[in-house]
This record gives sequence, C-alpha cells and structure tokens, in this order.
Amino acid sequence: MKNQQSGFTLIELIIVIVILGILAAFALPRFADLSGDARRATIDGVAGSMRSASAIAHSAQLAAGAGPDDAVTLEGEVIPMVNGYPSLDGIMTAAQISGESLDISKAGTVTIEGKASCNVVYKQATTTTTAPTVTVASSGC
Repeated sequence: MKNQQSGFTLIELIIVIVILGILAAFALPRFADLSGDARRATIDGVAGSMRSASAIAHSAQLAAGAGPDDAVTLEGEVIPMVNGYPSLDGIMTAAQISGESLDISKAGTVTIEGKASCNVVYKQATTTTTAPTVTVASSGC
C-alpha cells in the first residue's frame, strides 16, 4: 500500500510564513499612523465643543435678557461673557474641556501635548454683531 501524505511540507509552511510577512509589511504603515488620526479627532472634537458651548452660552444670555458683558450660569458654572459670547476664560469652562494629553491655556488655545502645530484657537467676539471664531490647525498632528 501507498502511504498518503497529510499536512504541509516544510517548504510550503515557510512559503506561507514569508507571504504573511510580506502582507504584514504592507499593512503596518496603515496602522502605525492611527495616533495622528486620534490626535486630529481630539482637536476636531475640542473645536466642536467650543463652537457648541459658545452658541449655547449666547442663547442663554439672550434668553435671560442679560447685557452683552453679563456672565451667564450654565449647569451651575458661571461663564464670563464678552460681547454676548464666552470670554477666553469662559469658553474653557463652558465647553468643559479637560484631558491629560491636552495643554489648556487660559488664552483660548488648546494644544495636544508635544505637538505645537496641532491646536484649536478660540478668538472671542470683538463686537456684539460678530460671533467668535474657532480655528483648527491639525497639520502637525
């Protein structure tokens, strides 16, 4: 009788391992840059929080009939206002921005630690007819 071979030979096993290694080498760069994508998503989230908090605080001030520089209270927190919108200090409180990887400045700038060109800058309203601006710089994330 003939002996029937079952399983793989050593050469076939080595070829499969080499092919898997080549595929992994092509896939690795795609997964290696996920931290940059995560930092960009964090900065975009912070910018969205600032825009939303600014609009909510402005709406609360209008609903209360307060003056353009009168503070408003949101969820028990006093938000300083300038020209009807949160001040530089107030936006951080209103947007409830915090995090251990964020460098939060009281001047309205939030930066990812160690990445100076990955930040969000809030510029407060200069008049009662113009809304504040939120600028995102994510090229260095």
